[in-house]
Amino acid sequence: MKTYGDKEVWFVTGSQSLYGPEVLKTVALNSSQIVEGLNQSPAISVPLIEKGTVKTPDEISEVCRRANNDSKCIGLVLWMHTFSPAKMWIAGLSLLNKPFLHLHTQFNAALPWDAIDMNFMNTNQSAHGCREFGFIGTRMGIDRKVVVGHWESRVVHEQVDDWCRAAIGIHEGKSLKVARFGDNMRQVAVTEGNKVSAQIQFGYEVNAYGLGELADSVNQVSDNDVNALLDEYASTYILSPSLFDDIDSRKILCQEARLELGMERFLDSVNARAFSNTFENLTGISNLPGLATQRLMEKGYGFGGEGDWKTAAMTRIMKVMGQGKEGGTSFMEDYTYNFGEKSQVLGAHMLEVCPTISSGKPRIEIHRHTIGCNCDIPRLMFSAQPGFGLNVSVVDLGSHYRLLVNTVNTVKPPKALPHLPVAHALWTPQPSLEVAAAAWIHAGGAHHTVYSQAVTVDMLSDYADIAGIEMVVIDEDTRIRQFKTELRNNVIYYR
Repeated sequence: MKTYGDKEVWFVTGSQSLYGPEVLKTVALNSSQIVEGLNQSPAISVPLIEKGTVKTPDEISEVCRRANNDSKCIGLVLWMHTFSPAKMWIAGLSLLNKPFLHLHTQFNAALPWDAIDMNFMNTNQSAHGCREFGFIGTRMGIDRKVVVGHWESRVVHEQVDDWCRAAIGIHEGKSLKVARFGDNMRQVAVTEGNKVSAQIQFGYEVNAYGLGELADSVNQVSDNDVNALLDEYASTYILSPSLFDDIDSRKILCQEARLELGMERFLDSVNARAFSNTFENLTGISNLPGLATQRLMEKGYGFGGEGDWKTAAMTRIMKVMGQGKEGGTSFMEDYTYNFGEKSQVLGAHMLEVCPTISSGKPRIEIHRHTIGCNCDIPRLMFSAQPGFGLNVSVVDLGSHYRLLVNTVNTVKPPKALPHLPVAHALWTPQPSLEVAAAAWIHAGGAHHTVYSQAVTVDMLSDYADIAGIEMVVIDEDTRIRQFKTELRNNVIYYR
């Protein structure tokens, strides 16, 4: 079963009537076999739906119109089996508002050296048919993914899936609603931004709700529902029995369970799949949600601290893009450094790190929180899973949006952290902390990020291309001088 079985990618084959009915029968048969083969690949997460061979401008325009109006269709794979004169595609591509991937392949892998003739050559013209199609895409200024290779190749399948997941992210953004409880943290610059321009660019809505509305939802949660959730906590995480036995600790856990249920019900009532809050605006609720926020992220909600709605939206989008892949995705913050031979970043936040990135079974602990409120708050405690990961930031530069990506190597902390009361991740940025942090600062990257071990650089590159935003990558090849030149050139292009 496909990860995104409720969505579709349409497979459309280009040809023309010049070659006669027998060639077109072969084209149709080959297309069906390719779609069947791609759908059998476990590497491709979205079902491909064959939509036949288009041979005229009217047929091309019609399939593009139908794709635009089909809510299940997240994009198209276009393949030129034969030569498909590209002027036929102008009207359809002008209408198309769904992303497309250009698959540059041919049905056969090896040439039949002993049997090849002109009929074979005319039937299998992808080599130059796709070049003709490629020209019109470039001439029309359409940014699209091009995948080259035989359709049975695992590498091709993985590249197709990267694009499919990016298209899923775009689709999610167009229907996403982000709920803001309270405003942004006062005096902070990078968490601000233009919500109207964000909706135009990405599609998601950002709406503010009063703390009183949230408090009403929290207060309506029944004691029976709270007790059932406490049982779930006990069965899901490591939880000391003393937390239930102690009257004060149990009351604190009950408050947090009530917050989780109240927030989730409110978010669902307004159809929001991402949210932000701030420790500076908690009027009407008991405390800054800790465990409650972590649990909601674990369920797939996006989150951004201190009113950071851009990061909340991107957390949700990346969670959807990484669905079914190994590794998790979390709201994150570069918190403090460990300078040394290989300098490192200790990432964390006040409370809200998602347990999908945990290296083991998280444990629930209650600790004092003193920022914005002075009270004991439950939270999930863990260290992140070692391995390759990404830190991602979306920043509003006024003229355009920049998607900033840093590749990192996450490691197990060398020693226990007995006095650190928050979940955390320790990583070495590529190519080094010294270069990565300087590049990040030059690029204007935020202190809040989305951290992921499920989403790849290629997925994000495809996402940025479809969204029409700038993307810059800080990785093992980054050099500051060249990086600054790239930023300057990008500013000229995107402005």
